[in-house]
Amino acid sequence: MSIHDEEVLGKAYDAALMRRLLGYLWPYRLQVVVALASIICASVLQLAQPYLMKVAIDRHIATGDLDGLDRIALAFLAILLGSFALEYLQTWVLQMTGQRIMFDMRMQIYGHLQRIDLQFYDRNPVGRLMTRVTTDVDVLNDLFTAGVVSIFGDIFTLVGIMIVLVVMDWRLALLAFSVLPLIVLVTQWFRTRVRDSYRTVRIWIARINAFLQEHITGMATVQLFRRERRSYARFDEINRQHRDANVASIFYYAVFYPAIEVIGALAAALLIWFGGGWTMQGTLTLGSLVAFLLYSQRFFRPISDMSEKFNVLQAAMASSERIFKLLDTPVGITSGIRDQRSGASGSSSGRQAAGTSRLPSADPRSLTPDPRGTGHIVFDHVWFAYNGTDYVLKDVSFEVRPGERVGVVGATGAGKSTLINLLLRFYDVTRGRIRIDGIDVRELPLDALRRLFSLVLQDVYLFSGTIAENIRLGNASITDEAVRRAAATVHADRFIEHTPLRYDGPVAERGATLSVGQKQLLSFARALAFDPRILVLDEATSSVDTETEILIRDALHVLMAGRTTIAIAHRLSTIQDMDKILVLHRGELRESGSHQELLAERGLYFKLYQLQYKDQESSPEVRPFEAEEVTED
Repeated sequence: MSIHDEEVLGKAYDAALMRRLLGYLWPYRLQVVVALASIICASVLQLAQPYLMKVAIDRHIATGDLDGLDRIALAFLAILLGSFALEYLQTWVLQMTGQRIMFDMRMQIYGHLQRIDLQFYDRNPVGRLMTRVTTDVDVLNDLFTAGVVSIFGDIFTLVGIMIVLVVMDWRLALLAFSVLPLIVLVTQWFRTRVRDSYRTVRIWIARINAFLQEHITGMATVQLFRRERRSYARFDEINRQHRDANVASIFYYAVFYPAIEVIGALAAALLIWFGGGWTMQGTLTLGSLVAFLLYSQRFFRPISDMSEKFNVLQAAMASSERIFKLLDTPVGITSGIRDQRSGASGSSSGRQAAGTSRLPSADPRSLTPDPRGTGHIVFDHVWFAYNGTDYVLKDVSFEVRPGERVGVVGATGAGKSTLINLLLRFYDVTRGRIRIDGIDVRELPLDALRRLFSLVLQDVYLFSGTIAENIRLGNASITDEAVRRAAATVHADRFIEHTPLRYDGPVAERGATLSVGQKQLLSFARALAFDPRILVLDEATSSVDTETEILIRDALHVLMAGRTTIAIAHRLSTIQDMDKILVLHRGELRESGSHQELLAERGLYFKLYQLQYKDQESSPEVRPFEAEEVTED
């Protein structure tokens, strides 16, 4: 079982899920009523056609009244035109409603995905989430356009035909209904087999999606280690299994529909045998016999249609279960402003006892910081664990004063990037508090909090579009002049001016057409264009060459001027001129001070410095086991 296999399982019908699905129809109830009325009217017109044939035979053809046939023909033509108009109206309204429901669903799902915290994405593959927004919603469209409403037309047609048959002649009605047990047996066999086949097909298509996503993303590794033939063989096996599962489902369809036709022909044969005898005996008119044959043909068609709609229902139940499971995922990082009147009083005393300042009132205006605020950051006894048990940060406390530049160093896994994740509330602290300008970050609206920051990461993410669009990121207040000025400040204009369209030059998905250094320069231009109060750099220069790093280091002095800055770095050369340097080791804040102060202490920072510059400045005081202690995760 792959990680995607559990997606295909579900009930054939779930009343709770159906109620939630029908809720999406409520905003379009008028359109649904129109479609339902057109379906019922079209069913009535279909019921009228065989009866008109009966009247034409018994009253006009049998009696030689040819003039009456003109009226019957005109009535038949009017019914056909009316059926066409009603079918058109029904199809148009249902398809338009289905498209609107799909639009609403996709917007709801995407809006929810934007609110879910990053920990959710750590546990769920991207391919699975894309399937929710695309394939699963398409399946529900089939339910709304060809299932939940139109099935009423099939039911109405069936009931109407049964009533008409009984009223016309109960003897022939019993003959027509005598084959229903066979219909039930064949339909039940079809439903059971197709349901199992459907699940098998979905399992294999899920495995195909998982395989393709993994191997296309990792194609460079596949080619580097010459795994093309092995990957091809594996995909061939999965694809063959998917084909065989589809072939098996085709077999059931190939048996079911001819079986329904044979049963319908059997019913027609019974009607002709017995009805023909009664007609010759004079107890049944020829028109009634012909009408019964026409009605019997229409009687079995809705039965086969409803059996087919069972597959639509099965698929919709499975898809809706997965969609609602996603929509029901709680948002861990909420943007709400807590009402301190409900429970805050009990916690405030503990906060004051810990020596922290009291939070402001619950007035939303007081909890929305000025984007041009001071940028005063305080970590107050912060503990954090991603899984709730193994702490990545342990009782970390420090202060970043307004306009201060602070560097953070430490071995891999020391908790450096975790500081940034907590500061921007990608995750919430397990214990302790983080305050900005005296306000706990958990009390701030997320948009107001993150508006204070510009974040530059080691792995720059660029969107498909133009260079200017990737700097502006949809912020209409950033003018073209501001974009050019920001790019020039960080020296990104050097390569932009050499592109054919300059700032309107296209950027491929994830910036595939740009070098690592060029992407990094664009990220600096983006940060500068947004003019943040607090600048956060996470290994921002570790992936660029020395020449580009020199350009960026020059731009950083302009970028950091007057801003509170937190810079995480592996290269100590990038943070030596910081006002303060924090040294993390195994989740603990071990040292704090300027570059010269930390070197004078000859502690962890001194050892890290010696490890990076041992070729230039060797020291006998750095023993091998001490180096291992520093680099140990």
